[in-house]
Amino acid sequence: MNTYRYYLKLFITLIIAFSSCKDKERKVVKEDPFDAADTIINSIKSPEFPPRTLNILDFGAVADGTTLNTEAFGRAIDSCYKLGGGKVLVPSGSFLTGPIVLKSNVNLHLNEGAIVLFSTDHKDYLPVVHTSYEGQELMNYSPLIYAYKETNIAITGKGTFDGQANNNNWWPWCGKAVYGYLEEMPNQKDEHNLPRLWAMAENNTPVSDRIFGEGYQLRPLFVQPFECKNVLIQGVTITNAPFWVMHPIKCENVRVDGVTVNSHGPNNDGCDPEYSKNVHITNCTFNTGDDCIAIKSGRNNDGRRVNIPSENIVVENCYMKDGHGGVVMGSEISAGVRNVYVRNCRMDSPELDRAIRIKTNTLRGGFVENVFVKDIKVGQVKESVLRINTYYGIYANQEGDFMPTIKNIHLENIEVENGGKYGVLIKGRPERFVQNVTLTNVHIKSAKTDLSVENSEPIKFKNTTINGKLY
Repeated sequence: MNTYRYYLKLFITLIIAFSSCKDKERKVVKEDPFDAADTIINSIKSPEFPPRTLNILDFGAVADGTTLNTEAFGRAIDSCYKLGGGKVLVPSGSFLTGPIVLKSNVNLHLNEGAIVLFSTDHKDYLPVVHTSYEGQELMNYSPLIYAYKETNIAITGKGTFDGQANNNNWWPWCGKAVYGYLEEMPNQKDEHNLPRLWAMAENNTPVSDRIFGEGYQLRPLFVQPFECKNVLIQGVTITNAPFWVMHPIKCENVRVDGVTVNSHGPNNDGCDPEYSKNVHITNCTFNTGDDCIAIKSGRNNDGRRVNIPSENIVVENCYMKDGHGGVVMGSEISAGVRNVYVRNCRMDSPELDRAIRIKTNTLRGGFVENVFVKDIKVGQVKESVLRINTYYGIYANQEGDFMPTIKNIHLENIEVENGGKYGVLIKGRPERFVQNVTLTNVHIKSAKTDLSVENSEPIKFKNTTINGKLY
């Protein structure tokens, strides 16, 4: 009898163990990282507005392209806000203005044929406001479109915002001849500009005392929601930006939908979420002078001071044309980036340098983790399909004491016609290898060099070919 009970008990234990294993197996099969992407998308509710429309013409705006309409925009937005919100309508026509400041519960809507031209008089962007420059906060010229600590805001429509930046306006300050800079002109690298800001950030100078603006050469952002919640940018075209184009900083619940960025100036990144959470970028076209999308989280000490990672960011159904990278993380990345999902995008241009790019160094530090890229078609890129660089640097010494961590980078179902110089280019650190990079169903038809990998755990390949070779 005791023997019978022993074997019965053993049999039941084995059945339970087997069932548990099968449950775990089923769970593994069902888990899809892009389920998390869908959850993020569904959590972002587009702002809703009362059925109220205020036309800027009723507030004194003149559509002649030469009359300055800053006050008319301001009056219309203030009135809409005080009434409880709604739509501020910009009808067809050409409207010159200084900075536009959005307020809670206001949707700035451009009708088809509406063109908003931004003033080329730099004094129109004063007084200085709390903004940022290359991942460091400061008091500087107002962004062209600005919102500070607002909730439920939108920029929508089929019209165009033209920053009117060119080789005579804003761009020469970058210090490059191709953008109109001439020797002896002041530029952003002069001691009183970026080096001064860097020193202030390292010394923890209060942001209110980091005063720039007139007399300095740090260009304004184009669209900057700063510490805002529930933000929608939809349908519009943006061109000729002084600096970064769309820069949601310290924001939550942001959707960028159907926006066309066509701007080839210096540092003309298309969309740069920074210190931001729950961001959905979809159905957009990026044709830019810098990275198409660059996810950021502060530069050096300022990023560590703020210490807000950028996380839960979904990019889908976008077309990346010219740019330094299609979807990029860094280089201002000191507070870290995690949970990035990229799917169903097309990247193709002889002037697109890379498809997926991660860039940092030991001054930036920070981390990048949990990046999932799926169902991407790449026509051609100049340098590489995937580049991970922990030695990134465009200024002087970029070596410090903050070792970056990069792990869990996954590419799946990627079709590439021309991968450029390298299929995959990874340069990690001997002190801390890049970890857990996987390529599944990645097919790169041509690249001058298949792989160049330093200081990385071995890449995990599954059904991946480069230049016809199975890895």
